[in-house]
Amino acid sequence: MNAHSDDILLEVNDLRTVFDTRIGSIPAVDGVGLHLRRGECLGVVGESGSGKSVTFSSVMGLVRPPGRIDAGRILFEGRDLRALSPNQMRAVRGREIAMTMQDALTALNPALTIGEQMAEVLHAHDPDLPRSGRARARAVRDRCTEMLGLVGIPSPTERLRQYPHEFSGGMRQRIMIAIALASKPKLLIADEPTTALDVTIQAQVLELISDIRARLGMSVVLITHDLGVVAEHCDRVMVMYAGQAVEEGPTRDVIMDPKHPYTKGLLGSIPRLSMRGQPIHPIEGQVPDLVNLPPQCRFYSRCKERGPECLKPIPIFDVGPGRRARCIRIQEDRG
Repeated sequence: MNAHSDDILLEVNDLRTVFDTRIGSIPAVDGVGLHLRRGECLGVVGESGSGKSVTFSSVMGLVRPPGRIDAGRILFEGRDLRALSPNQMRAVRGREIAMTMQDALTALNPALTIGEQMAEVLHAHDPDLPRSGRARARAVRDRCTEMLGLVGIPSPTERLRQYPHEFSGGMRQRIMIAIALASKPKLLIADEPTTALDVTIQAQVLELISDIRARLGMSVVLITHDLGVVAEHCDRVMVMYAGQAVEEGPTRDVIMDPKHPYTKGLLGSIPRLSMRGQPIHPIEGQVPDLVNLPPQCRFYSRCKERGPECLKPIPIFDVGPGRRARCIRIQEDRG
């Protein structure tokens, strides 16, 4: 990865985020590195508790006690976000990097109209708004109407006066995206944007994100547990397990030729029409206790390919152009 390339929008190096608890420190993110190019969509995949959301909450500067960033660099357009003051970071968050949360119903304020919540973002992050009261209010209303129209909300002007409970789940998710896009950020982080939506609405929301990405030329991080979603919408994928990145590369390459046993297990557990009448093969076992991590590969107890050489911490290896994987067997096969 080239830290000085103008093509790189976001770069994270050796990020470690821990949560201090009464029973010990939990490394929710442990040594994660990634990069994101301008206009690219990166899919981040893993089961619950793998560190996906915490990684990008760290990027956004949203980790609060008992959580803390213990180590690592977070570079956005070459700027070290960890070196910014709270006020400087607040200017980046929302204006240049926006994030949609998992549950739109709880993320939206039930006591404020949609228009009021969108206007709040614009007042905080859009320096180009007119200064005078009437002109400013008109500009904010026009931008809010534009954003609701962009995400496919019908009668957007009238909808601005409504409250979150007056919308369906799919429309609330569209509104979350509209709020995130109100200041036209360079990067959108979509954290499980299809949570609690039926399959048809899921497809509509994902197509919406892809369409807006193409129209605005922005970069997208799509956090999900569904490799099928990643296969259809993402240029590259990073697979996480127990706080670490275990595989990364172009989406097609990772799906067609997975290198890490965990990635193979995820792909093998996806039901397919061609498997009608055949059993699904889930990944057996449990994620290790992050408070008392064993000094070995974190996937060891669940891995069907494990051996004595796996009983030590495993670094992540380059396994091809733009590809990395955290498995000692790969290095042995190559060497």
